[in-house]
Amino acid sequence: MTEPPSLHRSRSIRPVEDGVRVLLLACAVLSVVTTAAIVVVLTTEAASFFQTVSPTEFLFGTRWAPLLEPTSYGVLPLVCGTMLIVAGTAVVALPIGLGSAIYLSEYASARSRSIIKPILEILAGIPTVVYGYFALTFLTPAIRNFVQAEVFNALSASIVVGVMVLPMVASLCDDALRAVPQSLRQGAYALGATRSEVTTRVVVPAALSGILASFILALSRAIGETMAVTLAAGATPNLTVNPLESIQTMTAFIAQVSTGDADEDRIGKTIFAVAALLFTITLTMNLISHRIMKRFREVYE
Repeated sequence: MTEPPSLHRSRSIRPVEDGVRVLLLACAVLSVVTTAAIVVVLTTEAASFFQTVSPTEFLFGTRWAPLLEPTSYGVLPLVCGTMLIVAGTAVVALPIGLGSAIYLSEYASARSRSIIKPILEILAGIPTVVYGYFALTFLTPAIRNFVQAEVFNALSASIVVGVMVLPMVASLCDDALRAVPQSLRQGAYALGATRSEVTTRVVVPAALSGILASFILALSRAIGETMAVTLAAGATPNLTVNPLESIQTMTAFIAQVSTGDADEDRIGKTIFAVAALLFTITLTMNLISHRIMKRFREVYE
């Protein structure tokens, strides 16, 4: 008796499906193994560094000079510089990104959306070194025309990093806003609400979890930025909150030491200590983002 064609086709497809399943499993395992390897290397090398340097001195010291004599390993100037860039980035990117997302989601026509959103996404494709060069050759001279600022300063770096993460904020917020069910908007309109009232009192609160998560992810991206900050902000470990002064971030220090002939036993291991702290900060922010999404997520029937 001849078997049905559908059964024969099912048997012929099954090996292909099994192969695809194995390939996808291998990709997932590779991702996990890579992450675990990074954690192991950072932990091992950082532990070796802390055998000679006190964690208290590292975390709470106010002078960072691992390349000079007398050496000092207080990482607070690098952390302060990083947080200064993050604060400036937040001022630039978060309100503009959210405003762009609200316009694209609630006000823009289909034609306007098809033009504006690709233009925003182009910003994400510009190399970071170009942003840094733009900040150094255009933004810094423009800033110095109005205020007394150093050639390398945190303000110009914050502006360009804010522009860099702007597409991420706008895209993620736009997705969160468009995920709000249309029935909520129609219900608010039925009660006599205006478009601005629907946007600010219904849509934005309903998408709050996605908006906050996009903010935190964008700031995590700002923390990890390297080339633009290195070119624009300088390489001066400076414990200051003045954005017009030269600073150095954690990523900029890693880039600086990685490109030089560092003493592996003493200076080279500082890279892993700083990288471990950077990894801890970004991991914490991602966990906070996940917790916020879980805590404030609205479930719609």
